[in-house]
Amino acid sequence: MTTRREFLVLACGAASITAATRSEAQLVPNQEALRKAALREAIRKVTGGAPLSRGRVKLDLPPLIDNGNAVPLSVTVENPMTNADHVKAIHIFTEKNPQPYVLSAYLGPRAGRARLATRVRIADSGTVTAVAQLSDGSFWSDSAEVVVTLSACLEEGLI
Repeated sequence: MTTRREFLVLACGAASITAATRSEAQLVPNQEALRKAALREAIRKVTGGAPLSRGRVKLDLPPLIDNGNAVPLSVTVENPMTNADHVKAIHIFTEKNPQPYVLSAYLGPRAGRARLATRVRIADSGTVTAVAQLSDGSFWSDSAEVVVTLSACLEEGLI
């Protein structure tokens, strides 16, 4: 037989679990908005607010990723790589990582080709963006959608 005191304790516990579950469900859309804002801010810091043009950059990575801990990625930029016209940097961003700024590679005319191949960690399914900074101050980009089945970079306390 349950006493009245035990019943009240159980009822309050059930109510607090329900309230906690509801508040977590409300945080998910907010967290997604915060991550999108963090991605826009990271890109803005690199570009200084300059417009991004589509084209000249080709981002290549698998559309379905089994393990987000080591995702093969390559970026190629169509550019002559001369002293007057070359790629200064290639930046990689991802929408769902706790930190959207994944990597930067700095190049010069002596690089010969504007090509980068590496492995990166991707936390969850979403958009990966490559931004190329050219010597004339312009910024070019390409994006790709990826699906990650086993996530990486899981950090609870960060956005």
